[in-house]
Amino acid sequence: MGLNPEAAAADAVAARWELGARAEKETARLLRPLWWRGWRIRHDRRLIGRRFNVDHVLISPGGTAVVVADTKRWHAGRTVTVSAGRLWCGAKERTEDRTGEAEKAARYASAVAAALGMPTEAVWPLLIVHGSTVDGGHVQVATRFGVVQVVAADQVLGVLRAASSGWSWVRCRRVAVRVSVVLPRYTG
Repeated sequence: MGLNPEAAAADAVAARWELGARAEKETARLLRPLWWRGWRIRHDRRLIGRRFNVDHVLISPGGTAVVVADTKRWHAGRTVTVSAGRLWCGAKERTEDRTGEAEKAARYASAVAAALGMPTEAVWPLLIVHGSTVDGGHVQVATRFGVVQVVAADQVLGVLRAASSGWSWVRCRRVAVRVSVVLPRYTG
């Protein structure tokens, strides 16, 4: 006896959510060493008055940049590439256009920048990909809402370490407190 189609679809959605939750926890574990390099990290935040949550928010050691990171669990064995200005996952007949995910990440970063009162150039959208291989470990795609960095999960520390420069404990703490106020913990 099989499940009815609605139950099968609900099971598939639940399985995807579970995989996504595990990937978010793995990303949190991967990001932990950045704390010792001066980064301040907040996980699972929401923007007051908006209907989305942000998986990870990172404040650079100098307090001059905020990274709005979204964890993605995409198909194992497929490669993420940028071609013709679009973000793709897969090859040949199994290719999926993931540009919409990049656009969403850029929109979230823009909304966070506005809420924090920071210039949009100081708030960086980042997709952290688990499962799929990212071509060269790191690609970027220009969207209507800004450039999004797309990084393989195992490369994220190197990319973020290379991006940070300078230290200002006072400025970093001030921005981290502001992030905690503007983006409280997501409870939904």
